[in-house]
Parts: sequence; C-alpha cells; structure tokens
Amino acid sequence: MRRMSLALVFVLVASLLAPSAALAAPAQSGGFWHQVQRGQTVFAIGRLYGVSPYAIASANQLANWNVIYAGQWLWVPTYPLPPYYAPYPRYPYHPYCVRSHYVSPGETLSGIARWYGVSVWSIAATSNIYNLNRIFAGQWLCIP
Repeated sequence: MRRMSLALVFVLVASLLAPSAALAAPAQSGGFWHQVQRGQTVFAIGRLYGVSPYAIASANQLANWNVIYAGQWLWVPTYPLPPYYAPYPRYPYHPYCVRSHYVSPGETLSGIARWYGVSVWSIAATSNIYNLNRIFAGQWLCIP
C-alpha cells in the first residue's frame, strides 16, 4: 500500500512539473498569443488583428465562441486567410456616417443616441442593427 501511494505521489509531482499541453503552440505555423481583455469577443480579436474569427476559434478548439474569459490566452494564427474572407472594417461604412462610436461595456443604444442627439432608429438604420436591445461592447456604430 505504501509503495502504491509513493508511486501515486511521484506521478502527481511529475505531472505538475511537466510542461502543460494547453500552453503549447498549436500545430499551425505562424501566430502569436493574445491575452483576452474584459469585454473582448472572438470576433473583436479577429477584427483587431485582421484574422478570421473562425481561424482563432478552430486554432484554440473553442466549443462555444461566446465563452471566453478575461485573462485567457488565445492563439492567434497568422497563416494566410482564404481569398473569400475580408477583414472587418474598423467602423461601419454608410454614406450618411458622420462619425463612429465604439461601444463600451454597459452602454445602451438609447444612451448613445441621447449623447449624440440623434434618434435610436437612425443609428440602427446606418449601423445595420435589427434588434435595438442587442449591441455589444467592442462594436462600432455609425452616428448619422
């Protein structure tokens, strides 16, 4: 019994000292690590680096893209993007877009509209928003 418990302790200590497979770089060549900041999403990280969010999710084997945490490290691959993928623009383009607004955590569409003195519907129309209650931190809005 004592020999088995000693072997178990040895295996546990060895597993703690061995490098973690989670921190090893994925098999794709080229890329870097990104530490997730509060309010960031996989899509926002993809826009930030001009990388497909699908590539980030598959490189990190994310089962649910909506569940990432502040402080989590994600591998951002830099291999060439497929030709059909175009990186997201920094702000929505619309001919009537006078300025753009970066949504911060806790902001609402009605509060943003009140701040700029425009209607909620005009922001929604120029920013291609179909549900007025569904904006997210990190999103760029067009202010007409």
